[in-house]
Amino acid sequence: MDTTRRSTGNHATSAFNAAPASSRLRRLAVVAAAFAAMNAAPVQADQWSLLVNGKAWHLEKPAGTDYNEKNWGAGIQYDFKMTDSKWIPFVTASGFKDSNKNPSYYAGGGALRRFSFGEEKTSVHLDAGVVAFLMTRKDYKDGKPFPGLLPVVSFGTDRVALNITYVPKVDPKMVPILFFQLKIGLN
Repeated sequence: MDTTRRSTGNHATSAFNAAPASSRLRRLAVVAAAFAAMNAAPVQADQWSLLVNGKAWHLEKPAGTDYNEKNWGAGIQYDFKMTDSKWIPFVTASGFKDSNKNPSYYAGGGALRRFSFGEEKTSVHLDAGVVAFLMTRKDYKDGKPFPGLLPVVSFGTDRVALNITYVPKVDPKMVPILFFQLKIGLN
């Protein structure tokens, strides 16, 4: 696979090239904390979760293309108390190996609309909404963070759920992706 192809894998990357990994993580943590502070006033904390990144399914990939689909990594998600209209605001930050086996980091937040199947706290639910984020990737945007907005669904319970994010084809050299995370409730 040529270098141009490798640098345009669909999990658009850039890592603050001049800064060490710990500095990049601190910057993303500051962004996530600022976003949480902006959203914390109208709601109370409800749920901390550990995110385990593990799979990216590249749709419509060209024959002979070898993307990394084992996107191992970890992160956190903080869900605020559900509003009366069944919307759950959240903030999140995570890191993982991208489609080209490079480190990728993001921080952001969004809102999910909850559809419950049974009693509220113990029931199985389907959440659907959007996540807005800043992301860094190696060899993308000259190593600078870039924004994104993607649809996300989550299916499970408050203890364990499967998050699925759809990343559309965003450039003629990229393919659409389904990105999977295991969400494990910590409280």
